[in-house]
Amino acid sequence: MKPFPAKHRRIRLGTDAYHRLHREILKRDGWRCQACGCLRGLKVHHIQRKSQSGDDSEGNLIAFCSECHKAIHV
Repeated sequence: MKPFPAKHRRIRLGTDAYHRLHREILKRDGWRCQACGCLRGLKVHHIQRKSQSGDDSEGNLIAFCSECHKAIHV
């Protein structure tokens, strides 16, 4: 019998830490949607969804405007 691979331990931040990271992501991305360049209605999107073991890390987050964010989730 083969052993199970080690589970990836997901980074989950508390509310305050997540809000700080959210702001850092917007700043890193130049306060612009990374798909269309829009400056309004920005959201921070998890590239790999939390439900698919995505975590709250800088490498898994990106800024999108409301419209581009909505289009991703269609």
